[in-house]
Amino acid sequence: MSQPQSGGMAPVPEFTGRTGEVLQRLNHLYPALIDLSLGRLEALLARLGHPERKLPPVIHVAGTNGKGSTCATLRAIAEAAGWRVHVMTSPHLVDVTERFRIAGKLVSEAELVATLEEIERVNNGAPITVFEVLTAAGFVLFARHPAELAIIEVGLGGRCDATNVLEHPAACIVTSISRDHEAFLGESLAAIAAEKAGIFKPGVPAVTGHQPAEVMQVLQTQAQAVGAVLARRGVEWNIAPQLGAADKPAGLRLNDAKGSLDLPMPALTGPWQMENAGLAVEALRLSGLAVPQAAWQGVGQVQWPARMQRLHGHLASLLPSGWELWLDGGHNPGAGAALAQELEHWKDRPLHILVGMKQTKDASGFLGPLLPYADDLWAICEPEQHLALPVQAIVDASGGKAHIGPTLARALGMLAAHANTQQPARVLICGSLYLAGVALRQDGWVIA
Repeated sequence: MSQPQSGGMAPVPEFTGRTGEVLQRLNHLYPALIDLSLGRLEALLARLGHPERKLPPVIHVAGTNGKGSTCATLRAIAEAAGWRVHVMTSPHLVDVTERFRIAGKLVSEAELVATLEEIERVNNGAPITVFEVLTAAGFVLFARHPAELAIIEVGLGGRCDATNVLEHPAACIVTSISRDHEAFLGESLAAIAAEKAGIFKPGVPAVTGHQPAEVMQVLQTQAQAVGAVLARRGVEWNIAPQLGAADKPAGLRLNDAKGSLDLPMPALTGPWQMENAGLAVEALRLSGLAVPQAAWQGVGQVQWPARMQRLHGHLASLLPSGWELWLDGGHNPGAGAALAQELEHWKDRPLHILVGMKQTKDASGFLGPLLPYADDLWAICEPEQHLALPVQAIVDASGGKAHIGPTLARALGMLAAHANTQQPARVLICGSLYLAGVALRQDGWVIA
């Protein structure tokens, strides 16, 4: 499953500084944008002494939408338990160091560069992709620092993703599955589900939420084939809001074979976050790890950028007083449908949507659920946005409804210039994690 970049080297997105220099050198060894296979990395890890076998208990997370939020919830619960937690996620938004959190702290650029240079020496010129090198770096870093838990997010798919060299995680999670990356994972939901289910391992609990029927059938078949124990929302476990005063949700209740567990409302905004919280909690409950009762309060303490995040920095200052600026990195039809659920609650104010997408994404599929809620739409293509879809393609995907930004600052400036100051509005930036990264940099956001 490879797709070398035609016409020469594959671009390495948003890698700068000393880290970028090393990764650009490594990119010459195997200039494929994506090549889903395990052999190259398995050979490299063997030469590195198999760091992937020296990790603390691992929870492995695959899926189309919700992986990052689920990983962030796992981390929040574990840190509320007082555990040291390693986390490896992708892609990053502003800086590559975001991909590696070591015992609760982001890796320093110096340690990451030293690790990448060590891997470069050990690899000794053998073909290897940049993502495989970064995965190896995560395993090396995590093996060298003690922790009680490692959370590993799949990069793409699952079966042949570089992270799937993990032999026996404590638990696996498959979040919401929808159409995305069809060129690599298959044209049907069933084919995509088969790739995601490739992370299932014999005897390892596997947790999933509500899925389309054809997806669930594939997950069940794969779990049975490998001897994994599949826990399905609505069957082996469930989660629902608990109503308080004025029939407003006051918390969540999860039920499974272990009994009932009361949880706080998720800190992250959006109705889909209830399921992501449930996936994280159920995986920990089935993992065999001893989670203190008080740690479940971590569900209400999660932080994860570009997931329905309110911005308050430079970009927000371009808007009139009283206006709200929000950011979400959703970028496929499933994410568009999920966003629409949240926008159903935003009808109290006018809504302006600024959309920038990646070239390979289904723009019309993403925009379709959002258009009924948008008072207007702006097509964005920032100069530094990786593989950005041209603004005219976004206009076409919107049925001609979108205005041309083409940048965030210009679109926000035009909105402010023509604003009705007597009627505060909301602005939502969405469509791409790469655009989200640009927005966060321009807004002055710094990850901690």
